[in-house]
Amino acid sequence: MRQLASKWLKTKALLKHPHTAVYVPETCLYSEEELRMMLRRHAFVFIKPVKGGGGNGVMRVAKERREYTCTRMEKTYRYRHFRALAAGISNLRLQRPYLIQQGIPLASIQGRPVDYRVKVVKAGQKWAFRAVVARHARPGLVITNLCKGGKLLKAATALRMIYPRQLAARKRREIVNLTLRCIPVLEKRFPGIGQLGFDYGLDPNGRIWILEVNTRPQ
Repeated sequence: MRQLASKWLKTKALLKHPHTAVYVPETCLYSEEELRMMLRRHAFVFIKPVKGGGGNGVMRVAKERREYTCTRMEKTYRYRHFRALAAGISNLRLQRPYLIQQGIPLASIQGRPVDYRVKVVKAGQKWAFRAVVARHARPGLVITNLCKGGKLLKAATALRMIYPRQLAARKRREIVNLTLRCIPVLEKRFPGIGQLGFDYGLDPNGRIWILEVNTRPQ
């Protein structure tokens, strides 16, 4: 069964297909110049390792009125100038390539972000759904990973805590249908993959975003 560690390769595959590209936040490989440009276009961004999981190494970076902030786990660092921010990120980064991803403000429960994980597995010639769940960040964190204290909920339960019942059911269907749209795009680009984990976010307007795809979902 083929596995593909690079988040960048999977993101590029989805960006090349018009039916999936509209759901992918703006993403690029990390450089100081790209970070400067992304912070001009977006209220905040996430910086994450190209390879890796569990929320390890993920940072949230924002340009606020008079300073820049960089949050990793519970700790927020503050910088007066971009050069200081870039130097600070260099000290915090693991020694590996990183991505910059447009930050998506996630619809929340009790003020804490929620995202959605859909796991699918290929059984014979068909793909089968194994899980459609939500992950609710623990207090004080901007990442939802279960290994970092996030709480697991059924997707339907979490969605009903945010939306009226009928709208919640529709959003769950949209997530499932988007998964079905993405699978053939990725399978054509990466023959031999046998399982996929899609991480989705819903912004406050209810728009669905593809945050990440894993070929070895936990």
